[in-house]
Amino acid sequence: MRVLFAGAPGLGHLFPLVPLARAMRGLGHEVAVVSMDGGEPVAASGLPYLPLAPGVDWRKEIREAGRTRRPDLMHRVVESNSADREAFVPLAAHVNSGVADAMTGLTEQWRPDLVVYEYLFPVALLAAERLGVPAVQHDLGFVRTPNLRALMLAEMADTFARHGIDRLPEPAETVDLAPPSTAGGERYGCSLRPVAYNGEGGVPDELAAPGRRPRVAVTLGTVPPKTDGLTRLERVIAAAAEVDAEFVLATGDFDLDTLGTLPDNVRAYGWVPWRALLDTCAAAIHHGGSSSALGALDAGVPQLVLPDGSDRFITADAVHARGAGLRARAEDIGPALLNRLFDDEALIRAAREVSAEIATMPSPTAVAEHLTGLTRTAG
Repeated sequence: MRVLFAGAPGLGHLFPLVPLARAMRGLGHEVAVVSMDGGEPVAASGLPYLPLAPGVDWRKEIREAGRTRRPDLMHRVVESNSADREAFVPLAAHVNSGVADAMTGLTEQWRPDLVVYEYLFPVALLAAERLGVPAVQHDLGFVRTPNLRALMLAEMADTFARHGIDRLPEPAETVDLAPPSTAGGERYGCSLRPVAYNGEGGVPDELAAPGRRPRVAVTLGTVPPKTDGLTRLERVIAAAAEVDAEFVLATGDFDLDTLGTLPDNVRAYGWVPWRALLDTCAAAIHHGGSSSALGALDAGVPQLVLPDGSDRFITADAVHARGAGLRARAEDIGPALLNRLFDDEALIRAAREVSAEIATMPSPTAVAEHLTGLTRTAG
């Protein structure tokens, strides 16, 4: 059987697909991943990568759709830093429509028996419908997506009709990574244990084991403009200097020289595999990326979430509501807040409870076997 995985370009969209794709390959199926420019890093996972519509830039096309088609929505997106998902997803739908011909052409050539796509890439649902094969929507974290999917499909109705699909389809199944107790009672589809894929390689030797003091993993994504005089990362560093713990900054491509001299208990690295680092940590601080939050929940450590836009406020709310972490603004950051990560027994207990819950969720292999049955039903 051939299984095609598809997603918007970006590590947060494509890396969560890797565990299920590898499980499919482990069952003997042929697997490939398709995305637009910027999705190439997923090839490092060892999965074949199929480029879609080379030269079409996802983010530029979203901005262009907002400028020329829906300036009302673009205003809401800019004002909320993309946190207004009801405004953002219709603009993303226009980008999907723009690559519909390329996607249907690719799938007609590759001929998958099953298509698995993340929720911001429903052009893959269109392509699967054209081929008459099942499509599975793979959600990414804590966002509840049925209403957002309906918005995207409604925006793409003309594109579906142009491809001979008059009735907007639904996916044959939805895969949900959110631990049930964090879903706020809104559960659907089949659960999938959030097994982390953070790229290849391990942590540096000096981080391979816990230190003599509690260790805190810190990642805040791309550092935003200094709208409040200090960035969230700078505020964390300043507060960390007064906390009896070791802080490890995983900053990716950020220029560390801009941070100046760090306190003795703060060490900065570029890329560090987040989930592996968490195994040596007592707590985590992050910007609200769903993979960052799920990794901390899986590791069973309390987390401080400092959201700044996109779906990261939803992540922060889910973690906070479950009691497994704290949600704060930049101006709230201080030594007392950071110390709560070690001293608040309720936080520690809840984080461990969710970790135990995650361990009981169906494995990627079990879900892959379930999804394989969809093709038999369709046949």
